[in-house]
Amino acid sequence: MAGKALIFSAPSGSGKSTVVGHILKLHPEIEFSVSATSRQPRGAERDGVEYHFLTPEKFRSLVEQEQFVEWEEVYGGSCYGTLKSEVERIWAKGHVIIFDVDVKGGVNLKKYFGERALSVFIKAPSIEELRRRLVNRNTDSPEAIERRVAKAAEEMLYEDKFDVTLVNDDLATALATAEKLVGDFLAKP
Repeated sequence: MAGKALIFSAPSGSGKSTVVGHILKLHPEIEFSVSATSRQPRGAERDGVEYHFLTPEKFRSLVEQEQFVEWEEVYGGSCYGTLKSEVERIWAKGHVIIFDVDVKGGVNLKKYFGERALSVFIKAPSIEELRRRLVNRNTDSPEAIERRVAKAAEEMLYEDKFDVTLVNDDLATALATAEKLVGDFLAKP
């Protein structure tokens, strides 16, 4: 299984972190890839756990040194990316990497890993439901929520670039479907 990757991408509020957390509980051989970001922590986020929080200068320096598998600038100035060292660290243990990344990051990771990766696009049943979830999450301002909803509409255009789409309209069903997708992928030689 070493050398395999699982990519879960979705617009904010679609439930990808919930799905990824569920998969991690079931599979000790799968390890979460901690992305790097140049933004400040939100809420109870901790460095090295949810993200590697870097200064914008440090992030740019690592980009210039080609230390990222993929990276991008999102939400006006905040950069996110996958460090090559994170991939190497996980594969050195013989583990499968699981990514919880935005849609463009997911497309870029699939291009990078090719057939060694399963890419899953998760979406809420509607934009209205997505907005409701973001409001209930209570981590963003109303303006930020509207930016995320607008971005979600754009991100939906990338759905066909993923191996499979998972509609998260019923959490239990979505989790069961994700379990099967991951199990089938890990069983492939």
